[in-house]
Amino acid sequence: MKRIGLVIKMSNPEAVKLGCEVSEWLSKRGVEACVDEATGAVVTPARKAGADELAGLIDAMVVLGGDGMMLSAARLINGRKVPILGINMGGLGFLTASTVTELYPLLERLISGDYTLEERMMLTVSLTRGGETTSTHKVLNDAVIKGGNGRLARLETRINKQYVTTYRADGLIVATPTGSTAYSLSANGPILYPTIDSIIVAPICPFNLTNRPVVIPDWMTVDITVSPEQSSLQLILDGQVDIYLGSGDRIDIERADTNVYLVKYEGKSYFDILRERLMWEVKPVKA
Repeated sequence: MKRIGLVIKMSNPEAVKLGCEVSEWLSKRGVEACVDEATGAVVTPARKAGADELAGLIDAMVVLGGDGMMLSAARLINGRKVPILGINMGGLGFLTASTVTELYPLLERLISGDYTLEERMMLTVSLTRGGETTSTHKVLNDAVIKGGNGRLARLETRINKQYVTTYRADGLIVATPTGSTAYSLSANGPILYPTIDSIIVAPICPFNLTNRPVVIPDWMTVDITVSPEQSSLQLILDGQVDIYLGSGDRIDIERADTNVYLVKYEGKSYFDILRERLMWEVKPVKA
């Protein structure tokens, strides 16, 4: 492994300090750290590159921050099969599952090629306006449509081209299994094991209380049309990209043709992470 990209939460002084230490540590082992232009002004020694060039340079990526930084890293990778190692320096950290104390042993294994990968599916989200597709994005967690001005959204929804219902709700979440522990969880969506091939459709505070979250196989599509009388809606992608929606806009969602590959820490299971992050009760084992 010759080059490792560093994605650092620059607003976190501890993450910046650790990023500088990691860059120097890599340099001593003959591995070049690569960062974007803004990060390169602070973190040295490192090779600076444009955000659109970074994915093509690196053999792996290390993220120092929280889950939001992991979502940013997934966009930077842009569909390439690049292992991503996430170190939690943020909040809950479902994606950044490893801790700072585990960082250097994991880096040693990463450099030597002694690691396993966990494949996570993504979604492709396309916006059609006036009969033309105006933008297409990929998300790792979710696509969320939310109403504005405190009004209910009216969203005509089809699954696999079959009409389901017109949701009247604060909004609608379409999530991956990875995103099942994000916003969808707050909307009473199910927790899915992250490698299950499926999609969650979860209304946010629906007017009709029988409108419950549903889980569909990953080969199905979800088409959502903004009702004619509707305005002031937003399409929010992975909590980081906002697009304003108007009457008649259609959002088409399907499984993406690329995945994200996370470095898996074998000493910790997904249920260990759930128990820690969600503070589930732990009962001592009786002798």
